[in-house]
Amino acid sequence: MAATRKRTRRGIEDVSDRKAKVIKSSGEKRHIAALILARGGSKGIPLKNIKMLAGVPLIGWVLRAAVDSKQFDSVWVSTDHDDIEKVAKAWGAQVHRRSPEVSKDSSSSLDTIQEFARLNPEVDVICHIQATSPCLHPFHLKEALEMITKQGFTSVFSVVRRHHFRWQEVKKGGSVATQPLNLDPSNRPRRQDWDGELCENGSFYFSTRALIEEGVLQGGKWAYYEMLPEYSVDIDVDIDWPVAEQRVLRFGYFGLDKPEVVRLLLCNVSGCLTDGRVLISVSGEEMVSVNTRDTMGIRMLQREGVEVILISSGEDPVTKALADNLSQRTGCEVRQLGKDIQGEVKAMMDDKDLDWKEVAYMGNDAPDVDCLNLAGLSAVPRDAPVVAINAAKYSCHSAAGLGAVREFSEHILLLKKKAKSQMEQDRIHRNTF
Repeated sequence: MAATRKRTRRGIEDVSDRKAKVIKSSGEKRHIAALILARGGSKGIPLKNIKMLAGVPLIGWVLRAAVDSKQFDSVWVSTDHDDIEKVAKAWGAQVHRRSPEVSKDSSSSLDTIQEFARLNPEVDVICHIQATSPCLHPFHLKEALEMITKQGFTSVFSVVRRHHFRWQEVKKGGSVATQPLNLDPSNRPRRQDWDGELCENGSFYFSTRALIEEGVLQGGKWAYYEMLPEYSVDIDVDIDWPVAEQRVLRFGYFGLDKPEVVRLLLCNVSGCLTDGRVLISVSGEEMVSVNTRDTMGIRMLQREGVEVILISSGEDPVTKALADNLSQRTGCEVRQLGKDIQGEVKAMMDDKDLDWKEVAYMGNDAPDVDCLNLAGLSAVPRDAPVVAINAAKYSCHSAAGLGAVREFSEHILLLKKKAKSQMEQDRIHRNTF
């Protein structure tokens, strides 16, 4: 068995825009495809593959890494479920609608991958990426693929180094004594004196078509790609949802644009800051309810130098008296926009000399979709309609008027802190090495 040992750097590396070129024997460039398997049935968590994890559908984390890596000629999701198909397309993937024969509980991943290969004869190398590995980064895929394109391996799979002492299992009621499997108890090593063992972490498997047609994902001239433990998150195996969210917020991949450049948050009043209801008093005065958690979130952003502007549309206007009260309470300017929301937002950005990547946008319905797509960071409350949820980069756990603005504010600040930490690590790395 041929294998290479490779440790990855802790920082996120810049991903080259150049797609990897794999040359066929005839000199023709081979087609490299990423394939994520996402069956609708899940015995543990219903529709787990599109359940929101830290504001992003679970499958969205690996799709973003695959698309942004720019290493693949095509990125696919194989599914049997309409809702998963919609999410996959929203995140830039093509969809392989798998047959009932490979959608059973007894179906293996290889069965589905072989069906995909038969239906897509132009594909020569397949990277099977598991949706349950949300801390995958583009540089992992780039470096692993280079082991095939530049070093000539036919299959490469991801592993993580574990320092676990293993013992032979003894069935309950058995009289046989257990035995150590990978240590000598009389000479028990310290962690720092033991290299540990390499275990598959399930993040990805690169395989050539020839191997897949032979019925294996690992074979020929094979190699492993070692990932650091912080990136080796497998929700299926060793982590529950709340813990996974904390891990992803710290070590996940959030896209090519750096979030620390956000300088402006545009937030809809109706349906974001408020729950969308307008109360009318006996005297005809309009009133809305504003959550103090949300106003505190706005102040947190302002203290960090992020300008916040509250907006309302012509279809759902805010009276001048109400706008004045909101402005006084939040310390924000309140602007009334017309029907061309995107155009007016762009004009506002031009006046402030801002680009879309420097803007965060919080909306709640179809008129906000364009701005949700264009903004560097965007969010919707939990109770927003599907059309807005699909366009947003973050979906809040909280509903409109009940802490959604505070949640998005904390998300923005967390990403800014994460980005600054990464910049500091890169600076230390450059100065040290």
